[in-house]
Amino acid sequence: MGSTRRRETSTDHRGTREYPGRTVTLERHEGEVTWGAAYRVSGKDEEQLVLSYLEMREFEYDERAFVDFYTEDPPCTQAISVLVYIGSSNKSKNQYYLGPAPLEDMASQIAKAVGPAGPNYEYLFRLEESLYQIGCVDEHIIELAEEVRKHLGHDVLLGGLLL
Repeated sequence: MGSTRRRETSTDHRGTREYPGRTVTLERHEGEVTWGAAYRVSGKDEEQLVLSYLEMREFEYDERAFVDFYTEDPPCTQAISVLVYIGSSNKSKNQYYLGPAPLEDMASQIAKAVGPAGPNYEYLFRLEESLYQIGCVDEHIIELAEEVRKHLGHDVLLGGLLL
């Protein structure tokens, strides 16, 4: 399955109903590749705990699926099957789908939104940093993060790094 990241609203983690944040989700697109990380959970009790947490957190997604995952370090030619949650751009199926918007509008929304899990800009900056750490240069994420920094009007300290 090919997939790509798409835009979702966050009213329970990185925003509120009054000031929704923006997060990303996976959406099916044949031939597309999504960079990311996979985690192995060992032990039946630990697996159940993680799955129950994910089911609660990822409830809004349309589909729970196993997809092929390839590692680069060391290079892996055989896929590992991993669980992902996939969203839809169909608003009748997915009330949280926001879709594309002008960069300026997204940056303004992200700079203002704060939810129980923290500021929405922190989510974006951590995503940008995580992608960089695995060697993925996502121009859209970089451009959006730079625009959010302009909106904030100052440098942001995140994880000991000045961003």
